[in-house]
Amino acid sequence: MTEESIPSPTTDTRGDVVIITGLAGAGRETAAHALEDMGWYVVYNIAPQLIGTLYELQASAVGRENRFAVVVDPRSGPFFTELGEVVDELRKADLRLRLLFLTADESTLVRRFDSVRRPHPLQGEEGVLEGIRREREMLARYRRTADLVIDTSPLNVHELTMKMRSLFGTGEEQRLTVTMLSFGFKYGIPLEADHVSDVRFIPNPYWVPELRPKRGTDADVAEFVLGDANAAEFVERYIEMITPVLRGYSTENKHFTTLAIGCTGGKHRSVAVSERIGDELRTAGHAVRIRHRDLGRE
Repeated sequence: MTEESIPSPTTDTRGDVVIITGLAGAGRETAAHALEDMGWYVVYNIAPQLIGTLYELQASAVGRENRFAVVVDPRSGPFFTELGEVVDELRKADLRLRLLFLTADESTLVRRFDSVRRPHPLQGEEGVLEGIRREREMLARYRRTADLVIDTSPLNVHELTMKMRSLFGTGEEQRLTVTMLSFGFKYGIPLEADHVSDVRFIPNPYWVPELRPKRGTDADVAEFVLGDANAAEFVERYIEMITPVLRGYSTENKHFTTLAIGCTGGKHRSVAVSERIGDELRTAGHAVRIRHRDLGRE
């Protein structure tokens, strides 16, 4: 089958099981890592006969909504020949079982093995190409019965990861998550920040006696900070600047980014501005988290 034959992620309560197999060098581990990063429980290179048992053990611990994936390939030796029978049995269970087969053309696979300077696991005394052909013949039956076949020849690791997210991720997992992080420069610039902006040009509520003990999350402090013409213009231009950046991050398979806004102590200006920018980004459809690193340290 093809990608188009795979149903979109659903919300029913059956367990999700994905069996990843295919040619060495075609991206089996990259595909597995993509699922792992989305919270799937992933097991690498096990005998097919153990899939059902391991799934049940995991499901008993986390519930039937468990998402479970395994990588199975000829390295499991004689056990691998029973993969077809195991898949048939699992299809009879109350599971969402999908067999994913990864492949690539010969020239791509040879180039990938050359780049990592590793032998093909089935080449023996012969060359890489013979190993690839032997494995392709061995796996032909599983390609024919797979629910999904992905040819990774034109894909880099980031593109394959994005494809896995689009096929097996929830809507939330496919979105870019933006963390708005306020901080105080006197406590140091946050190391996790992808972008750092300085809002110390905005008049400081610290010098207004009735606002000094309050925080940027308080309405009157936020009104004071954002009522400044320069602050309002900064927020507007910041959104214009960061919009193509976030769009590019999504295209390039970056699913988390931290945008840091700093003032002197991280109590008033950076907090109010981070809150406003976060609200604007949410309105634009982004998943946003807001964290005030230094609030309460004063």
